[in-house]
Amino acid sequence: MPRSSTRPTSRDVAQAAGVSQAAVSLVLGDKWRGRVSEATAERVRAAARELGYRPNLAARNLRLGRTRTVLLVVPALTTEFFAGVYTGAARVAARHGFGVVLYPSPEGIGPARDPFASAQAALDGVIASSMAADALTAIRGDQLPLVMLDSDPEGSLGAATVNLDIADGVRQVTEHLLGLGHRRFLHLAADVPSWTFELRARELAARLAAVPGTAIRTAAAPISIDDAVAAAEAALTRPGPRPTAVVCDDDKLAAGAYKAIRRLGLRVPDDISVTGLDDLALATALDPELTTVRLDAERFGERGMEALLAVLDGRDPEGEDIPVELVVRGSTARASAPAS
Repeated sequence: MPRSSTRPTSRDVAQAAGVSQAAVSLVLGDKWRGRVSEATAERVRAAARELGYRPNLAARNLRLGRTRTVLLVVPALTTEFFAGVYTGAARVAARHGFGVVLYPSPEGIGPARDPFASAQAALDGVIASSMAADALTAIRGDQLPLVMLDSDPEGSLGAATVNLDIADGVRQVTEHLLGLGHRRFLHLAADVPSWTFELRARELAARLAAVPGTAIRTAAAPISIDDAVAAAEAALTRPGPRPTAVVCDDDKLAAGAYKAIRRLGLRVPDDISVTGLDDLALATALDPELTTVRLDAERFGERGMEALLAVLDGRDPEGEDIPVELVVRGSTARASAPAS
């Protein structure tokens, strides 16, 4: 099909596909289901691709009263994970003609100009991590259609919540370590006021309390390797029998635990097993490689965007938590004999 030297229009697409302009509008606006057939929709999409047609979003948005822009509010602390969340959200958004703006700006880029002083006029909706609640309040994002990530479904600000099955991740870690004979645990907890970290602590305590003969001590640290080193070293040298397993809320905390263990002249996993949670690239850079819980960050972002689209369309979003997976590597082994 020859291409015109001028910008193709919806009329050109309609003529090429043998349909009406209304049908083109329905298909390219993703509102065709139940109105035109799948075969017709594919014919329209093929014609648009062949012609290189792109909808005039500015004109369409004026008609719809929408900017087709979504704000993704995330903390700037575990940037690799939230980069994956952004990638997944943007992938789904692009299929529906939406753009995603990330806020706050990632670490290392510096502060961005605040384009959200009139957020309600500039945005169609917000997807926000519960770990970034302060930023959400500052931009009045809780007054817009809102989907919360990693948030208590019973007390969420949002019209919908999307969660990873963190409780099951903690269950998998606990069962793995108990199966290796560990009974004395250190929980290296993230010192971040967030529902997801509170859930990890509750679930770990409950799982271990159900097994006679277990003991757990807790140390909290900000999510940084240096802070984790200090917290883990202090906890491992406290009076009493030394823990044989360190359960960390995050892979960065696990890296700090490694350093603390080695400073004390001990070995991972011969003397102390260590587990993380995230499965960042860091997990396989450590030696030995880290046993951790893999979180599908991109799927998390996809589900967040899908939920927001459902809210905007007046539909009920999918409600199931996203499965997580324990990845067993070299940082866990059978419990060492009690120290003399």
